[in-house]
Amino acid sequence: MRPLVDLEGKRGLIVGIANQNSIAAGCAEAFAHCGARLAATYLNDKAERWVEPVADRLGVEWTAPCDVRVPGQTEALFDRVRTEWGGLDFLLHSIAFAPREELHGRVVDCSAEGFALAMDVSCHSFLRMAKLAEPLMNDGGCLLCVTFYGSERVVAHYNLMGPVKAALESATRYIAAELGPRNIRVHAISPGPIATRAASGIDRFDELLERAASLVPTRELVDIADVGALAAFLVSDAARRITGTVIPVDSGQHLLA
Repeated sequence: MRPLVDLEGKRGLIVGIANQNSIAAGCAEAFAHCGARLAATYLNDKAERWVEPVADRLGVEWTAPCDVRVPGQTEALFDRVRTEWGGLDFLLHSIAFAPREELHGRVVDCSAEGFALAMDVSCHSFLRMAKLAEPLMNDGGCLLCVTFYGSERVVAHYNLMGPVKAALESATRYIAAELGPRNIRVHAISPGPIATRAASGIDRFDELLERAASLVPTRELVDIADVGALAAFLVSDAARRITGTVIPVDSGQHLLA
């Protein structure tokens, strides 16, 4: 009997590996462990040197640049998927961005330009990737994105990313409803706070980590391997009847008032 989480032969695109400590890297490791074939992106030439060691260690078949702010680059990425594989079984979208001055300021003070940029990179890019992935998933598939519970509760210093992640979660539900007839499932994974390079941009993030560790029901913070285990299950056939969810992997943090 095959293991419950069996990704043997499934083709997955990982968008958002920053380094070996990133959430996307933890997910990629879980996918690889379960037998998936992987491709991964890097933001630009400067970032490539941090991504390639992870890709090499996990046996990633190929890598490509993807800065969603560069016109045509996302489309070129999915053209590469079509050329290399002829189809796609799952996608992990693990990218987010807000200008530092907007992220560190009050939500009511954010500029229209900063808000639009944060929404474009962190939310609308998932919509664009879903549209590009759809014709590559003729046998069904799964789309994953990454969120945070600051989308539904006010978390000190999370600021602009709260409304942005709320939009991403809503987009997840609508995409799931629209692509469900094609057997394409869609989920948002909501990890607890993890010390990643992206999280370091949040003001006083160390305090958030310390507070979470002392208050969560299990008294333990999650790590990237915990997120990867959930991601691997969701893209597997074992989760074929589950879609449109926002699933916390946060040691119970979402239970707290």
